[in-house]
Amino acid sequence: MMRGISLVVSVMALVSLAATPIVAVETSGLVLEGKSGPGLGKHIVLVTGDEEYRSEEGMTQLAQILSERHGFKCTVLYAMDDGKVNPARNNNIPGLEILDKADLLILFTRWRDLPDDQMKPIIAYVESGKPVIGLRTATHAFKLNSKSEFAKYTYNSKVKGFDGGLGRQVLGETWVNHHGVHGKQATRGIIVAKHHPINTGIKDGDIFGPSDVYTVAIPLPGDSKPLVLGEVLEGMSATDKPLEGPKNNPMMPVAWVKTYRGESGKTCQVFTSTMGTSEDLLSSGFRRLLVNACYWATGLEDKIFAQSNVDLIGDYKPSPFGFDKFQKGKVPADFLSK
Repeated sequence: MMRGISLVVSVMALVSLAATPIVAVETSGLVLEGKSGPGLGKHIVLVTGDEEYRSEEGMTQLAQILSERHGFKCTVLYAMDDGKVNPARNNNIPGLEILDKADLLILFTRWRDLPDDQMKPIIAYVESGKPVIGLRTATHAFKLNSKSEFAKYTYNSKVKGFDGGLGRQVLGETWVNHHGVHGKQATRGIIVAKHHPINTGIKDGDIFGPSDVYTVAIPLPGDSKPLVLGEVLEGMSATDKPLEGPKNNPMMPVAWVKTYRGESGKTCQVFTSTMGTSEDLLSSGFRRLLVNACYWATGLEDKIFAQSNVDLIGDYKPSPFGFDKFQKGKVPADFLSK
């Protein structure tokens, strides 16, 4: 009870400082009410929980952009441990029942082993026909105990007709390998579907991230359509030259769209990007890609404009990626940029 009161007090204290009004979701996350914009009336739930890429930081910033700049109501959920955000705890993301009221799920988790009562609302949403966005390690979002009711959604599933689990079946690919050298070779985005609405206002080189390119199947399965290819760079700077040799011939897709037809027979729209670290959000081109994808996924593609505002909110200074480098002892409200 005292932890809950403490969190609410800290959240209320931030209301006057943060650009977007917020309220606590029990003690597990944040709700950012949309201000004004085409997204008013649409509710996006962002589910975080990875040990390496600071999804707790990046997805909070994305939620602030979507709510303040574009009007979307955003709920951000976190891996929690005793009232504090702890992405190293892989079996607890409270508050997932809110997905029942979501218009869009943005999933950024890594190898979570969630209990069945937490998996249930995620899978109910995925199978409902509503749109899904998966970022970076969402390709290997779950590493479930074999006794789980939802074991087939694990990243290395061998279930007939559902190999590769949620990653391959829903998002288009599961974990395969690093293609660029992790931590040494960054990614530059090369546009391949220039007329797709998600690429509106984005040109070659606008997308950059220190995240390395992931290996994916070429061609991607099913009706997947690549939107952006990842050019492997010689180093970690946006001005570095492309790496010569087979790593860029062919280039791996780093963003694509597809559909997923679930057991219910309903079909949902899917956008996946293997980029997404908290530092990738420093790239205005990548932010525009994600904002455009949210419009597309929620049926608002006619509201996508090349000059829409994707500026960062507040003083956003993301932590570098790496294991056991997350900000410890923080509550959800601490990740709001002010």
